[in-house]
Amino acid sequence: MYNPNSVMKAIINDDFDSYWTQTSAAESLMGYISLDFDGLGRTVTELIGGVETEVDTKGFANDLTTFRDRDNVLTLLIHLGYLTYKEETRSAHIPNQEIREEFARAIRQVKRDDTIRRVRESEQLIADTVQGNEEAVARQIEKIHEEESPLYYNNEQALRNVIKRAYFSYGDEYVMLEELPAGSGYADVVYLPKKNSPLPVLVIELKWKKSADSALDQIRDRRYPEAVKDYGSDILLVGISYDRDAPAGERKHRCRIEKYDM
Repeated sequence: MYNPNSVMKAIINDDFDSYWTQTSAAESLMGYISLDFDGLGRTVTELIGGVETEVDTKGFANDLTTFRDRDNVLTLLIHLGYLTYKEETRSAHIPNQEIREEFARAIRQVKRDDTIRRVRESEQLIADTVQGNEEAVARQIEKIHEEESPLYYNNEQALRNVIKRAYFSYGDEYVMLEELPAGSGYADVVYLPKKNSPLPVLVIELKWKKSADSALDQIRDRRYPEAVKDYGSDILLVGISYDRDAPAGERKHRCRIEKYDM
């Protein structure tokens, strides 16, 4: 979750917090993102949301000034420690919460209309979810799927990646957990509100062949809220589905939201 410096500072100060140390490289992060080669801004929002992205590191010029494409910028961010690289999958991801927060701060300062739009839409999606606006949530998930994802889903993991892209601005208020052991199974995605936040816990279950109601049934039947019932916040159950087998033009996302009665 945090770098070694923060762990040691937390022990010494008896205060669990982010002790991120700003560097000249950190000050340049916004500039690298602003280059927006090949939709780099969109890739950054996916990374903030927790999605891994493929990177070709072979074309990197090994300097801080020569950039020809998106992969060059991402490779530099790997060298600077902002991203972690998995050689077996040739993909990168943000390694911890501190750096995720740094990316989130930087992207809000990038003066590009599409970037500003993505941030606002993600923030509105979180608000709509908390307020129980099922139709608005389904519409936004649909929009993200059409704009930024492959045309067809292959499994629930693909749907989960769309969810993470859609909720990428969660870092202001939430901590995200995937496949959380809960009850008699694993909750797909759980957003836990940060300390002193008035927001509810979001327990999200995804279905790509069944209904959103069946997703809620699974949350209840497998007792997923048991893992977070003592967290001190209200709990919202969120079921999101995509009917892959519906006729063309009717393959829509559906959403069901209900408050968990503790």
